[in-house]
Amino acid sequence: MALARLFCHWSLAPMNIVAITQYATLVERLRMAYEGAGHHVTHLPDPLSALATEAWNEAELMLVDASGDPLDGFRFCNLMRGESRALFHNLPIYIILKDPPARADLELLREVDGDGFLSANSTIHQLLHQLEPVMEGDPDRAGRAVPVSAIGLPTGLAKKLPGLLQPFRFDLKLHPAAKFLKDHESVKAPLVLLGLDATGERSLRLLKMLREQEERPFIILIGNVSDEAIERKLLLAGAGDWLPVPLSGPRLLHACRRGLEWMHAKRVKLEFDRQINDLRERRVMLEIEAASLRNEVLTDPLTQLLNRRAFDQNLEHAIFQWERHKRPFVLILSDLDHFKLINDRFGHGTGDEVLKALTARMRAALRKSDLAFRIGGEEFAVLLTETNLKVGESVAEKLRRRIDGEPLILECGQTIFPSMSFGVGAPGAQGFKDLFAQVDKALYQAKSRGRNCVVVVE
Repeated sequence: MALARLFCHWSLAPMNIVAITQYATLVERLRMAYEGAGHHVTHLPDPLSALATEAWNEAELMLVDASGDPLDGFRFCNLMRGESRALFHNLPIYIILKDPPARADLELLREVDGDGFLSANSTIHQLLHQLEPVMEGDPDRAGRAVPVSAIGLPTGLAKKLPGLLQPFRFDLKLHPAAKFLKDHESVKAPLVLLGLDATGERSLRLLKMLREQEERPFIILIGNVSDEAIERKLLLAGAGDWLPVPLSGPRLLHACRRGLEWMHAKRVKLEFDRQINDLRERRVMLEIEAASLRNEVLTDPLTQLLNRRAFDQNLEHAIFQWERHKRPFVLILSDLDHFKLINDRFGHGTGDEVLKALTARMRAALRKSDLAFRIGGEEFAVLLTETNLKVGESVAEKLRRRIDGEPLILECGQTIFPSMSFGVGAPGAQGFKDLFAQVDKALYQAKSRGRNCVVVVE
């Protein structure tokens, strides 16, 4: 049986198989199974690539992964099925699954009018067996006929059209003018044949109403008018094509095919727009998430000041701006006096309370453009941009007075009298490490002088 199937497979006319999949092994087996017999296997990584390249134009069989981001195989199949049964010669579409299909998969396949499932782990003989009906041209795959609505056609023409359209899988529905819009909403035909009245006014009104439909059809006008002004209005009102009478059968079929191509292009564009909007929303969410993570990485959780990592980055940037553009700044380092005694006597919870309270006092004494950091347990830093050393010294003194100005009453009822020591410096010939070391040395000089004072690097 396998040998007979293989012989039959080699005798078939060449076909183009499009595999939209991430499974490289499956693509390799498809090529081994079919390319030796003259068939061609085109591999695309995802459905969006298939849409962008319009891969279906030359395809005679499409295989697409069920899962995908942002467009999965079921949505892709549904998109193609809008007009593809007629437009693409009943193009077969199989959904590729890694595991056996669940009930939900079977329901989705029916909803999107897919042709079946294909296992990503299929062997060559399994591929030959499962795809054999498609490769041989299964006569049962005629698919659904495309509905075509018609209104206002002359009686003789209305009787003639079904014979022209039905052999090409078009199902003509004739509607009376009074019920046309209601009937059209239920049929949802993608193509509308609109017979022209003598003046064109009735046709113009119908065109305008159809243009306002949520799913606007492709409208083919049939008839003649002598007034060029009416012709211009009809074309501007949304007519997709115009066929004169007496009607040519080939021209009608050509117009119907153009209409299906227009509808398909419209659906593809809508899908692209939807995917672009989804990607924009994802980008915004990722930016928000990245900003949140960046804030977590660069923020001290206790005081909500910037942390040591942020301090190193900002100081390095300030040094760079000074070296390249001579933009002045001042670095202030400070240390809370006798903080270890507070922790030892009242506990670390009280110590945290003191740090948060003193942070609030520091914020109140600084400008919005000044950057405050917690760089250690009780160690803080401040960067003052566009500031000279003299102003920096006065800011440090202001901070010292703000910390020392009032006693701090704790939640436990205990009162403490906080103070801070400060070192202040500005960039000169020294680099990043030398500046920090000199200001840190000035801070410890302030500590050795009795604390609660400001020492400036000369």
